[in-house]
Parts: sequence; C-alpha cells; structure tokens
Amino acid sequence: MASAAPSARRMSHTQFIEHLRGVATRRRDGEALHGWALKSGAASHAPVSNSLITFYASLPRPLLGAAFAVFADIPAAARDVASWNSLLNPLSRHCPLAALSHFRAMLSSSSSSAAAAVLPSPHSFAAAFTAAARATSASAGAAAHALACKLPSGGPTNVFVSTALLNMYCKLGSPAYARRVFDEMPHRNAVSWAAMVSGYAVEKCSDEAFELFRMMLQECPSEKNEFVATAVLSAVSVPSGLVMGAQVHGLVLKDGLVGFVSVENSLVTMYAKTECMHEALQVFESSKERNSITWSAMITGYAQNGEADSTVWMFLQMHAAGFLPTEFTFVGVLNACSDMGALAVAKQAHGLIVKLGFEMQVYVKSALVDMYAKCGCIGDAKDGFHQLYDVDDVVLWTAMITGHVQNGEHDEALKLYARMDKEGIMPSYLTVTSVLRACASLAALDAGKQLHVQILKYGFGLGGSVGSALSTMYSKCGYLEDGMVVFRSMPDRDVIAWNSIISGFSQNGCGNGALDLFEEMKLEGTAPDQITFINVLCACSHMGLVDRGWIYFRSMTKEYGLTPRLDHYACMVDILSRAGLLKEAKDFIESITIDHGTCLWRIVLGACRSLRDFDVGAYAGERLMELGTEDSSAYILLSNIYASQRKWNDVERVRHLMRLRGVSKDPGCSWVELNSQVHVFVVGEQQHPESETINAELIRLAKHMKDEGYHQTSKFSFDDELEVLGESHEEDQLELMSAAYS
Repeated sequence: MASAAPSARRMSHTQFIEHLRGVATRRRDGEALHGWALKSGAASHAPVSNSLITFYASLPRPLLGAAFAVFADIPAAARDVASWNSLLNPLSRHCPLAALSHFRAMLSSSSSSAAAAVLPSPHSFAAAFTAAARATSASAGAAAHALACKLPSGGPTNVFVSTALLNMYCKLGSPAYARRVFDEMPHRNAVSWAAMVSGYAVEKCSDEAFELFRMMLQECPSEKNEFVATAVLSAVSVPSGLVMGAQVHGLVLKDGLVGFVSVENSLVTMYAKTECMHEALQVFESSKERNSITWSAMITGYAQNGEADSTVWMFLQMHAAGFLPTEFTFVGVLNACSDMGALAVAKQAHGLIVKLGFEMQVYVKSALVDMYAKCGCIGDAKDGFHQLYDVDDVVLWTAMITGHVQNGEHDEALKLYARMDKEGIMPSYLTVTSVLRACASLAALDAGKQLHVQILKYGFGLGGSVGSALSTMYSKCGYLEDGMVVFRSMPDRDVIAWNSIISGFSQNGCGNGALDLFEEMKLEGTAPDQITFINVLCACSHMGLVDRGWIYFRSMTKEYGLTPRLDHYACMVDILSRAGLLKEAKDFIESITIDHGTCLWRIVLGACRSLRDFDVGAYAGERLMELGTEDSSAYILLSNIYASQRKWNDVERVRHLMRLRGVSKDPGCSWVELNSQVHVFVVGEQQHPESETINAELIRLAKHMKDEGYHQTSKFSFDDELEVLGESHEEDQLELMSAAYS
C-alpha cells in the first residue's frame, strides 16, 4: 500500500515507479502515490508521469481522462517518445479515433520546435496501425504506413512494425496489401506468419492460407506453434476445407500441438464446419482439458448441422459437468430448441440466461424471440422483442417479423415492418423474404409492390430467396405475368425459384403453363425435388390429366430416386377423385404402406359429396370415424350422406360421436385489401368499425339479386340469410361481406 512507501524525502523516482507497479490494480493506493508525486514535484519528471499514465490506463476500469490529464501536465519540452506512447497504446485499444488524433499531435509536436522534437518509435507505429484497424480508417492507416516507410524506425526491416502493419491491412479487409507487406519483410517470426494466415482466415481464403502454411513449413518449420496451427485450422474451417483440415490435424498430432486446448477447440470447430460431427466428437472426447469454448464448439456444431437432439443433449451434459455456457452457446441451444419444438428445455435455458446476465444482449434476445415464435408462444416472443425494440438491430426485428409470419399473423408482420421502415432500419434478405411471404398469404398486392420498389432501392437484386419470394407474391396475387417477369430476371434460377413459378401457374388454374415450365426446368438441367412434384401433380389434378399424373408420380422413384411422401399420395388421390375414379382412389389408398392418417380419406369423402357417390362416401366417412378424425367437416359430410339416404339412426350416431369427442366447427373467415389495408371478416363477429354499413349494403345487394330472379341453390334459402344478417353470419356470407365492403 501507499503507506508502505518510503517517506517523501527518501523516495527516488525509481522507487516511486516500482511502488506504483506494485499497486497496479488498486486505484486508491495509486492515487495516493500520485498525490505524493504532485506534492514533491516528482510529477514534472517524464518517467514518473509516464508511469502514472500507464497506471491509470491499465486499471480494470481504465481512467483515460485521468491519464490524459497527467500527460497534459507534462511540460511540452519534457515529453519524450515514451510519454506519447504511454497514452497512445491504451487509446489505440479503447478509443481508436482519439489515438489517431493523439498520433497526429505527436507528429505535429515533432515539427513545431527542435527542442521538443519527438520522432515516432516502433511502438508508436504499432499503436497507430492498431488504432486505424479498430477505427476502420483505411486512409489513416495508409498515411501512417507512408510515414513509417520514410523513417528508420518504421521500415520493413522492423519485424514488430511490419507485423502490426500487415495485421492492420488484414483487419481492414485488404489481404492483398497485407501479403505485399508480408512478402517484403526480410525477417519473419511466428507472429508474422500467424497474423497473415489469420487474415486469410477472416476473408475465407482457405486455399491461400493453407498454401502460406505449407510455405512456412518449408522455409522456417521451427516457427510452427499452437498459434499458427490455430490460425490455419480457422482458415480451413469451411465446407470445402476437410482435406486440408485433416492434413493439419495429422501434423499437429505429430508435433504434439494437439495438447493445447486452443488447438483442440479449433479442430472441433473445423470438423463441425465441414459437417463431420463424428470426427468432431472424437476430438472432443479425447480432449483432456476441455473448457467452455470446447463445449460451445460442439453445441454450435450440432446446431449448425441440424442435429437438434444432439445439441440439446450436449448442452445438458455441459451443464451437468459444471461448465458455464457462453452467449454463443445459448444461441446454438435456442436455435436447436426452435427446430425441435423443445419448449421445456428452451425455458430452462432462458432461466439460465437470465441468471448469467445474457438476456439483454441483442443476439441472445433475437434467438429467444425466434425460439418462442417457432414454438408457437408468440406472446412471449412479443414480450422479449418489446424489451429491446428500440435497438437498431435488424436481426431482432427480423426475428419478430418472421415469428408473426410463421404463426399466421401476416397483418401484424406488415405493420411491424412498416414501423421498422419508419425507424430507418435497413432490412436484410431474410426480412424482405418474410415480409413478401406475408404479402403473398394476404394477397396484399399494394404492399408487395411497395416492397418490390424497396428491393430495387436497397440493391438486393433478385437472386436467391428474394427473387423466389417476389415471384410467389405476384403469382399468389393473381399477377402471373409480373411473377414471370421476376422469374425471368433472376440471375440464377435454382429449384426453389422453379418451384415458386410452377406453383403460381398451378394454383391459378394454368396447368398447361405449369407443366411446360416443368419440362423447361428439366431441359435446363435443374433436378426437381419433392416440392416440384407436388406442384406438377396439382396441375395434373386441376386439368384432369390422370394418365400424365401417373407418369409423373412413377418417375419420382424411377428417374430421380425420390421417395413419394404423404403429399404426393394426396395429390394422386385428388387426381383420381376429381376424375370420378373413386373406386380406384379407394383401392389406391388401401395399397399405400406409409401411415397416411385421415387426410386421404378426407379427400375421397369431399369428392363423393360433389359426385353424389354415397356408397364410397359412406365407406370413406366410416374410415375417418374409426381413425378418430377431429375434422368437423368429415362428421357433417357423413351425416349429410346418411340423411340423404334417410338413415336417421346413422345420422344420430355420427352426430352423437361428434359431440362425444368434443369436435366443434372452426369459424370461417374472409378478407379484402383496400388502400393497402387488410380487412378481415370472421363468422359470428361484428367487430369491424363499419359493420352496420356493411350489413345494410349486403341486405340491399341481396334484395337486388332476388328482384333479378336469383335463387340460391344451396341448402340454405336466401330468405333465411336475410333473416339472420343482424345476428350471425354463415360462412357462405363472408365473401359477400368482403365484396360488399369493397
């Protein structure tokens, strides 16, 4: 402590500096020594002041203001290069812009008077390069580089300065300039090699990094250490880097570097990113000194490779082993819980996140919002979002918008995006894709067109998911020509893009166009997937092409090796049913070996109603009753079939079974878009602000139609509809209400 220091009369400058170093982390003791230096006049001496600057700047919570005040009190003539560097070094780490300003002031002082001339030292240049990199100021870095070339202390012969310089260029995203500096260095050390390899790693230049590593092994194999090994493993941690990574693995095993935990962590990450989780697990299990990073690498690897179960299992093992997760660990775990719907585990992770103080970090909060939304807890997702909604982070906003879309709250998604746009937050590709999905689901053409303009404005282009989503939006709004223009404008059309446009033609009743596009897709060499065949079979169904449907269905397995799924079987049943081949549809269903639940019989039952085939309809309905369907329409249709045959006992039996199982009819809804606003109408609700006007207009239209000689052909009379307009609306009226309002 300061009290243990020699008395003011007996303490030399050297003793003062030693005592100040001894209290490096104790602010009060250091301030006491500072007071002695001021009282005794020792603070006017550069070495004492320099040590005080270093003390204040090196505290656990640096006091840069106090450090700068000490520097300012040093007489200009007494400031040496160590005085400038003692403040320049901490500023480069904590306040890079202030560091650059300080470096310029240092240069100005050297040219102001010969008495106070101070030339930058190698440490001065290293700090300036660090500050330029942290401030992402390429111009400041280039100016410092130019000055370094003029002075002996900063030339390429100085390994320390050159290494800092190439590291600056790497961090500024200019590996080519960094390599020029590296090649001009007459002498290199392990730090130089590691910095250059790391620069290539950041820019995903795995081949260049690996070749540089091979060059190092040939020129100076003695420089190989755990830092270089970690850098090259990071560089080859890309899907195409497995062969290179395996070679590095063999080398570090041979040289005994695998014992370093940093190398083991890099090996786990490398194998995980090359989709070799079995090898990653082998390295993990052989590790003798695991830390939180090791566990996090495995958890993140499982999450990124879609192995949600293993992600959660590894997280539970990590917790049981007593290791504290990092924020990155939690992001991987929450993503895995989202994929597998493991809400209980996710909530436990959320509790631990709160306990460890990670909840308010933006990327953790974004993962929480995404998890709750995907698990169907949209209320919890909203609560999490509103805690940080004022943060200018596109990931958080996108997670909430995507959550609304995934939960069918498309109107809310559009409102939130409008608010995001008003806040001036730049959307991402994922944001635009999600909002386009909402527009497509609502058939909100005006909103979709506005978003199309923004896509052009922000320069997103039509590649990838954006082009496919935009094409889908136009198609679902019934504007096939615009959807086709977008599709033809896409630079690269993958299977998703083809599926989007084929689906649009199929859903809009243009079956021939859909099938023509499918043939064009095959000619271009794009292999169809499962979704492609669903769209093609739907087109065949709408056009009644039974034989062609069978050809496409069988070609899935024979030509493309695709195993038909339930959706494909459903399409074939629909093709047969629409063509009136109900007996063939029944036999086809009973020949299917996969578990198809109730959906296939439901298709047949609906077709039997239209074709008035009561025998097959009764058979399909009874099968649905046996399978315990919860679809209310199945009970109603079967009951109506029995009623038409005057089998009243069966009618009562079906209705009793419906009541016994607690099956109720879901209310229908309809919507219409007017002036970029979506208006929704739900059966039994009168919540629209203009409901009275709408009802009045509907009554007027109904009377007018009746006067024109219209007679309803459904089981409900038109007079009955008029009678109940003021109280409750049948589903058949919803579209009439939408039309009346528009």
